Amino acid sequence: MTEAQRPAGIVYLLDDEAAVLDAIGFLLGSRGLDVRASATGAELLATVDATPRPLRGVFLLDIRMEPMSGLRVFDELVARRLRNPVLFLTGHGDIPMAVDALRNGAFDFLEKPYGDNALADRVEQALAVDAAMHQTDTRAEERSARLASLTEREHEVMLRVAAGKLNKVIADELHVSVRTVEVHRARVYAKLGVRSAAEVATLLAA
Repeated sequence: MTEAQRPAGIVYLLDDEAAVLDAIGFLLGSRGLDVRASATGAELLATVDATPRPLRGVFLLDIRMEPMSGLRVFDELVARRLRNPVLFLTGHGDIPMAVDALRNGAFDFLEKPYGDNALADRVEQALAVDAAMHQTDTRAEERSARLASLTEREHEVMLRVAAGKLNKVIADELHVSVRTVEVHRARVYAKLGVRSAAEVATLLAA
């Protein structure tokens, strides 16, 4: 993956072993990724709480830690309504716990010992998923803002335009002149950033 293709975002790394933090931090840093390392769950959650929303990035958590395990941290992230991909680092005996985490929405787990390239590749894939989710959220927010900018009358016209009705039919239904419908229709197109009735219908169906 080239630098231009590499997904943006931060890797929030959690492990209570300093050597592991250094090794993974170095590995991911060599791929040009921004790593924020934490040695405790409380430290990581404090970092998350201090980060403006929307939070971009993925979480790479050691599943077995004390006093706050990676699973507990995952629960705290879910409670904060964060949908960022979460990957777990697991020992062989932790696999049943990791599988349960997958059922609860975790992205993946990697069993120790893991290959460096496999770990880095999976983190990059998770970052790509996060980027796609963020782009979808941004489009949805923009769509909602455009729809909210319509007046009540423009909204009425928009729904009829999306249904494929002619200006004269819309004018009769709303008891206004055809010219008035034309003006409202033009404003709807401008506010929604579309050029046709088909595009209006597509936007509403999204």
